[in-house]
Amino acid sequence: MIRVGIEADFRGREGVEKLLENKRKKYENLPEKAKQDFDKDALENPYLDSGVWNVSDNKDIKKVLVGIDIGPEEILIARELGDIDLVIAHHPIGKGLAQLADVMDLQCDVLSYYGVPINISEGLMRERISEVARGVNPSNHQRTVDAAKLIKVNLMNSHTPCDNLAAKFLKSLIEGKKIERVSELIDILKEIPEYKEAAKIGVGPKIFVGSPDNHCGKIAMSEITGGTEGSPKLYEKIAQAGIGTVVGMHISEEHKKEAEAAHINVVIAGHISSDSLGVNLFMDELEKQGIEIVPCSGFTRVSRVSRVVS
Repeated sequence: MIRVGIEADFRGREGVEKLLENKRKKYENLPEKAKQDFDKDALENPYLDSGVWNVSDNKDIKKVLVGIDIGPEEILIARELGDIDLVIAHHPIGKGLAQLADVMDLQCDVLSYYGVPINISEGLMRERISEVARGVNPSNHQRTVDAAKLIKVNLMNSHTPCDNLAAKFLKSLIEGKKIERVSELIDILKEIPEYKEAAKIGVGPKIFVGSPDNHCGKIAMSEITGGTEGSPKLYEKIAQAGIGTVVGMHISEEHKKEAEAAHINVVIAGHISSDSLGVNLFMDELEKQGIEIVPCSGFTRVSRVSRVVS
C-alpha cells in the first residue's frame, strides 16, 4: 500500500523520503517524555490516514472484502461469508481517522506543482488543516476496529495511497489529450468505467461551476488527493496561477461560491466513483498476486488485469 502510494505521489519518491526524514529529525530532537506520545508509525508511513488496524492471525491472504466505507456491519458480513482473510476499507477508520489532517500538507505540494506559490498554499491550508483536525476529534474512531477485534477479523484501510493512484491516473489521461471545452472533459471522464457505472445511477461526472461551452484552460487535479477539501480561499490563488478548471471528487457550497467568484470551472468527477477508481488500481496489484477481491459498500470493482466489472 505504501509503495504504490509513494509511486503515485505528486511529490515523487524523493519528496516523500524528505518528508519522512524531517519527521525522524523532529522525533530525535524531542525530549524523552514527548517521545513516548509520538506516533512512531509516522517515521515509516507517510500516510497516517491509512494502516493496518487489527491482525487476529497471520494466515495467508487469499480473499479480501473491500469497501469504500467499512463499519461493524461489513465486519459482520465478512464473518458471514466465512472465507474472508482480510477486510480493506478505503475511508479512514480507527487511528487513521483521528490522523486524517496529517496528510493534508500533500495538497500544498499538489498546488505547488500547478503553480501556486508554496508559501501561499501553506498559509491558507494551515487554518483548514486545524479545522479538519478539530472536526474529526469527537468521532467514535475505534467503533469498527473494536468490532473487528471482537469477531477476530483482520482489518486495514488505504485512503491517501488510493487517492494518489486516482489522481495520477486522471492526470496522465487528461494531460495526454487536447481538451478545449468543459463538455469535452466531461465526455472523457464518462469513458472511464467507474464513472460510466456511476452515471447509470445518476452520480456521474458533473459540472458544478461553469458551463459546458466554457474553455477549460489549464486543468488541475488539485482536489483528488490530500485527505479532504482544502481551503476555499485557495481558488483565487489557483486562478492567479493560470488554472482554468479544477477536477475534484466533491465540493461544499462555500467552496463552490469561492470558485464562482474566481471564475474557475469545477468538474466533480464523483466521490465514491473516484474512490473506486483509486481502490481498483490498488486491487489490481493484489489481483496480480492471485488474491480474490470481493467488493462491497459502494465499491465498484473494475479489474484492469482481467477486464471485469463487478
